[in-house]
Amino acid sequence: MKARIKWIENVCFMGESETGHAVVLDGAPDAGGRNLGMRPMEMLLIGMGACTSFDVVTILKKARQPISDCVAEIEAARADEIPKVFTKIHVHFVVTGKGLNPVQVERAVKLSAEKYCSASIMLGKAAEITHDFEIVEGEL
Repeated sequence: MKARIKWIENVCFMGESETGHAVVLDGAPDAGGRNLGMRPMEMLLIGMGACTSFDVVTILKKARQPISDCVAEIEAARADEIPKVFTKIHVHFVVTGKGLNPVQVERAVKLSAEKYCSASIMLGKAAEITHDFEIVEGEL
């Protein structure tokens, strides 16, 4: 896997993936940025959330669960001192479907956290990561 990061100006950068997708990253005005894009640490957290959500949805679909939506709401705490690494991350899944089995949802969340989500497992080396979920009854 490759990525390319190009400096635009001040603390604004363009990140491009090997697959050709691009994203703007920028800093807060007090750090010399113009708030034109996400902060790098926000991107890291979103990447982890997308990775684990991908797993949960895929596992539930393979288990033939009637899932219609999945939202991962993430809260993170960072160290006060530099390097300001994540110290705690909590992922709350809101999984919607008609007649979802809570045992299957719990299994999907656990498998993602412990076996499949490379991003969560990697960040878990530095931060305490916790997960929970709620099921919302909804239409397909």
